[in-house]
Amino acid sequence: MTIEGKADMSPDAVVIGAGVVGSSIALELARGGRNVTVVDKAGGIGHGSTSASSAVVRFNFSTWAGVAAAWESKFCWESWRDHLGVEDPHGLARYERRGMALLDVDIAPRGPALALFDRIGIPYEEWDAETLRARIAGIDPGRYWPPKPIADDGFWAEAPTTLGAVYTPDAGYVSDPQLAAHNLATAAMHHGTKFLLNRTVISIQRTEERVTGVTLDDGTVLEAPIVVNAAGPWSGAINALADVGADFTIGTRPLRQEVHHVTAPAGFVSSGGPCIADIDLGTYLRPEVGDGLLVGGTEPECDPFVWLDDPDEANLQPTGPVFEAQVTRAARRFSDLQVPHRPRGVVGVYDVADDWTPIYDRTELSGFYVAIGTSGNQFKNAPVIGRFMTTLIDEVEDGADHDAAPVQFLAEHTGATIDLGAFSRKRPVNTSSTGTVMG
Repeated sequence: MTIEGKADMSPDAVVIGAGVVGSSIALELARGGRNVTVVDKAGGIGHGSTSASSAVVRFNFSTWAGVAAAWESKFCWESWRDHLGVEDPHGLARYERRGMALLDVDIAPRGPALALFDRIGIPYEEWDAETLRARIAGIDPGRYWPPKPIADDGFWAEAPTTLGAVYTPDAGYVSDPQLAAHNLATAAMHHGTKFLLNRTVISIQRTEERVTGVTLDDGTVLEAPIVVNAAGPWSGAINALADVGADFTIGTRPLRQEVHHVTAPAGFVSSGGPCIADIDLGTYLRPEVGDGLLVGGTEPECDPFVWLDDPDEANLQPTGPVFEAQVTRAARRFSDLQVPHRPRGVVGVYDVADDWTPIYDRTELSGFYVAIGTSGNQFKNAPVIGRFMTTLIDEVEDGADHDAAPVQFLAEHTGATIDLGAFSRKRPVNTSSTGTVMG
């Protein structure tokens, strides 16, 4: 399927992946004057990992670059129509400002996070247990760390102490992640980008030193001097086709994840209940329209991880054990939350980096770039990822040695300078990471 027009067999750039990240990259490359073609094996825009995203917009990351990217992206989401510059006949995704309460946990202490918030000017409030209880109706402020299996007697033990939270009022979520990707794709098409759907990349064309294009499963060859791998959990297979990665210090792996939909405790949504990050119990939740609640997990060590060799082998139906574990943990925090008998939710596959920090970089093959390892936490940064990658590509193609002198990105809305070397394929492992989706 070709969306809008006949595909150019010799574009300036090919982007592999039509999710929210790939569509953002395509938009910014096209705005910069490049002739772009996007290829995706799925039948629609944002039909891969994007469609299963909880779309939470929060600012707590373990690095300055992560915090600065999230804060910059917030301004894009708030002025989404202006960011796009065009109208989408399907409508526009909305930014719902609900606030985020990050519950205290030892592996993510307040001090470092608040220092980063202060540096860029993110408003926040520090709550003790009494304030937490007063501000979020029905919440149990018990400290239960570490997370335990719900079959463990210790899971039901009384909390020995209490915890507080850091509250960021500007956090929230995007109403429809798939629609957000479609919005970006529509804007990209406005600038001439072509989208080829239901097409699989089967080989990467290259010389010894440089990429020259891609071959699709229908025999089409797209000749291009620039190829960007934004294929989400399929990114490892694309890198293998290009024979790149020998100099990566950070690896990526596909990880199956579930997000569940339940009815919120009475009054939680209508009273303005915020998003909640609860690493203490191993879960997170956010309000949803119609008094709903999305409940996901934060990869507690006591739970099995479902790593995949092939993302296409993922079971895309929610499972009872994962549903029960995640929702019961949320119900431990909110005793009025009911745990239904049947699971309801969505299943996606994360492209997880070793340190849960993404890789936005060039590779050892000139012209071949990667926006990978997004680890389930980069939807929020999609608007700025396109700008990161375009800035990087422009400077590297103009002769910059990003490995020796990392490209610096100047954020439009916040004025922050972000060192793109923080997302290097050659960086040291981020030891400050929580080792979870929280980054």
